[in-house]
Amino acid sequence: MNIKLHKSDLPDDLDLGNLIAVDGEFMGLNIRRDPLCLIQISTGNSDAHIIQLNRNDYKAPNLVRLLNDEKVAKIFHYGRADLAFIKYYLKTDTNNILDTKIASKLSRSYSDNHSLKTLIKEFINVDISKQFQSSDFGGELTPAQLKYCANDVIYLHKIHDELNKILVREKRIDLYKQCLKFLKTRVDLDLALFKDDIWAH
Repeated sequence: MNIKLHKSDLPDDLDLGNLIAVDGEFMGLNIRRDPLCLIQISTGNSDAHIIQLNRNDYKAPNLVRLLNDEKVAKIFHYGRADLAFIKYYLKTDTNNILDTKIASKLSRSYSDNHSLKTLIKEFINVDISKQFQSSDFGGELTPAQLKYCANDVIYLHKIHDELNKILVREKRIDLYKQCLKFLKTRVDLDLALFKDDIWAH
């Protein structure tokens, strides 16, 4: 696994291709209280670029440009949370989104567990540790934390490919695409503090 830690932003000359996996780490789940600390990105080639954001100003023009780029597809796992934190702290929309959690819920109706750990075990046959899921990402990062962050992105390309095959086979791929179109609106509802299911009676 090739892990690179970048301070504040991605390097100017880094080409990550047109399909990347993206994840974020926060100090908690309350978006107005708990800051966005890290963004990690993988090209799917056992690499992880971990950006430790400058929380004084959140200036990361190269990262923002990449997230905003319509020509680069971004694979998230439960993008709803990451996208909200990115929009709130980095002040940008993320475009061209794919989501393995949504894909899993639509394709793997044979299971009620759609965690990343479960998907990695099923499709990659690797049992990853989630020991550092609840740890302090706001300070100096340990090698174990960096490895944890990398695990959150390096497998997403393969998982999305496998889930996509099931979606196509079960004729649910169009439903998946429609859900992705709604994802940005769901994020905007979260940011406007509408947490409830607006379709409920």
